[in-house]
Amino acid sequence: MKGVVFLGERQVELRDFPDPTPGPRDVILEIRASGMCGTDLKAYRPKFEPGVVRGGIKRASTPMIAGHEPCGVVVEVGSAVTEKEARIGDRVMDHHYDGCGVCRHCQGGWSQMCVDGAIVFGSVGHGAHAKYMRVPAHTLVGLPENLSFEAGAAISCGTGTAYGALKRLGLEGDETLVVFGQGPVGLSATQLGAAMGARVIAVDISSERRQMAMELGADVTLDPTDGDVVAAIKDLTHGEGAHKTLDASSSPDARRAAVQVVRAWGAACFVGEGGEVMLEVSPDLIRRQVTLMGHWTFSKMGQADCARFVSDRKIDVDGLFSDRWKLDQADEAYKLFDQQKTGKGVFLPQES
Repeated sequence: MKGVVFLGERQVELRDFPDPTPGPRDVILEIRASGMCGTDLKAYRPKFEPGVVRGGIKRASTPMIAGHEPCGVVVEVGSAVTEKEARIGDRVMDHHYDGCGVCRHCQGGWSQMCVDGAIVFGSVGHGAHAKYMRVPAHTLVGLPENLSFEAGAAISCGTGTAYGALKRLGLEGDETLVVFGQGPVGLSATQLGAAMGARVIAVDISSERRQMAMELGADVTLDPTDGDVVAAIKDLTHGEGAHKTLDASSSPDARRAAVQVVRAWGAACFVGEGGEVMLEVSPDLIRRQVTLMGHWTFSKMGQADCARFVSDRKIDVDGLFSDRWKLDQADEAYKLFDQQKTGKGVFLPQES
């Protein structure tokens, strides 16, 4: 089979790989949708460095098949997999991590935080930018029947991350939420925040992404290059600031603004990976009783909860996607995605 790999320095390649076969506790997925995530750019842009630790995750010694938002159908099961765990024909997502299985984090469903180091599919292990993918049976998460495979792919990282962050923030329906950065995760936060009943202010430098945010439920959009975004948000919130903020941009300026625009007793959450931020601890945090937190993706149960929320409320997660690609279009796909002006992209391997 063919699989997309990141060679580094904005180079991708479609390579030949053997068709995967299951171990006793594995299943083979026929990948119907494999989402593109902003995190992909952190492997796509820099030079490939075998074994380097980046973002707390050790990279593989050779390029792996990319894609950490898998969604598809079970087509083969290992000899020790029970029918309760997986059956041929099951529509599933995958919690794209694996760990030791016995530490407190793994047993709590947070295998990405495994004390022995996590395997991240699409980075340390082979991912979903291919027709087939081998995964451990215990990483499967059922896909509700009324959700598309594309929606399942989004929930498998970007949308699931946004949902987890909003739950951590404790967002309520009578509150104002500001989302900085309207990439795949930020657009998801805008859409889900609106579905939870909040008033959403979406911030991004891209006019295309601001338009998408409006279509997905934002009440107001702001271009931070137009002036003082903190003052603008204060004007929109009777001088008090937002109840909750979420930064999905990783921009130092956006992160600082996300903290400074929170009202007293409010909360800010960072989900964008990497980078730094400079804050004045006393005026920005302590003397306003502001809570600042970081949030990294979701637990296996959290992924299932997000899917159920989207399913029950009939949220149009498919509306996040602006581009659909075949595997042999990977170079074009990532060149466009790298511009950070579009919505979410997805590969449809079975159409390749």
